Amino acid sequence: MKIVDVCAFYSPQGGGVRTYIEQKLRIGPELGHEIVVIVPGETRSTVDRGAGARIISLPSPRFPLDRKYGYFADETVLHAALDAEMPDVVEVSSPWRSPSMVARWHGRARRSLVMHADPLSAYAYRWFEPMLSRPSIDRSFERYWEHLRHLGQAFDMTVCANHDLAGRLRDGGVARVRVHPLGVETGVFSPQRRDPELRARLLASCGLDENARLLVAAGRLAPEKRWPMVVDAVAAASLHTPVGLVLFGEGRERRSIRSAIGGNPHVRLFKPERDRVAFAAILASADAVVHGCEAETFCMVGAEARASGTAVIVPDSGGAADHAGGGAGFTYKAGNLFSLTSAIKTFCEQPRYAQGASGVVSNVQHFAGLFADYGQVVRNPQAA
Repeated sequence: MKIVDVCAFYSPQGGGVRTYIEQKLRIGPELGHEIVVIVPGETRSTVDRGAGARIISLPSPRFPLDRKYGYFADETVLHAALDAEMPDVVEVSSPWRSPSMVARWHGRARRSLVMHADPLSAYAYRWFEPMLSRPSIDRSFERYWEHLRHLGQAFDMTVCANHDLAGRLRDGGVARVRVHPLGVETGVFSPQRRDPELRARLLASCGLDENARLLVAAGRLAPEKRWPMVVDAVAAASLHTPVGLVLFGEGRERRSIRSAIGGNPHVRLFKPERDRVAFAAILASADAVVHGCEAETFCMVGAEARASGTAVIVPDSGGAADHAGGGAGFTYKAGNLFSLTSAIKTFCEQPRYAQGASGVVSNVQHFAGLFADYGQVVRNPQAA
């Protein structure tokens, strides 16, 4: 098949979507498919990755709140690019404008909407849930639900990477929802990368010795990630047990996170570790990975922690929650500082143990399953 991904969330500067796209460009051709990714860029360009993989950039405006990202603004130009490619399947990885543009395209390709974002959890629920119930919030955002239901009818499938989001979409009347958990680079992330010396160095950077617990966190420094809450919870838990936190990330909330850390010597903020092998060693050497965001559509760092045999401490909703199943970690009430503090204290009271990498889907398995679904609707559109 020829699969074209219209990806509005792609940024050359990095991020989870870019990691996913890089995997798709490499693995898709290995599975016998041609992969073309159309992204918003500064100028019109084509980057040939060889072996049936390309990235096409279309001139697009920059997103005002984060200029690393762009957005598709010219529907005619996007349609012309799709006409030129003549794909078997068009995949769209944004719930905003681009899927509506693809829905209006007159090509014959089958269409898939991949939910790489959960705007209701990231914004509406986070902003208003302290005051309103979720059903009340959903009623206030009925126009967005109508938009999602319309897309569910216009596309052959809506793909989610976690069961929480898939259940909410089905309950909201969105048709043809399917769950495909994302995969992990199992050749990179492994319990075998545990390094006691690295663990000791990270704890020493937090002013602690090897008897303390080491928590690791990683992700964009954005409001929906709730990093100040994570910092405050670790500070509160450290009053009862020695525990340090190292957070890897960058973004517009850096100043507020530094303010939350204040002079706490047991919490350190570092730039992202771009070397995947080095980052895998950090995850495998941690005692636990802690995460604050209930709006994750998958939570790649949670899956990578599980592949590394490292426990997770994650909210009880959203994509992160899936990674705590089967005894792989602890959950806490999403958005609740006291619940997170209690979960950290409970974890620290447990005896140390090394987990195996159980229940992990490899990235090859993910793409093989997803593309098999695409092949089914290409061969038999009624299968959708």
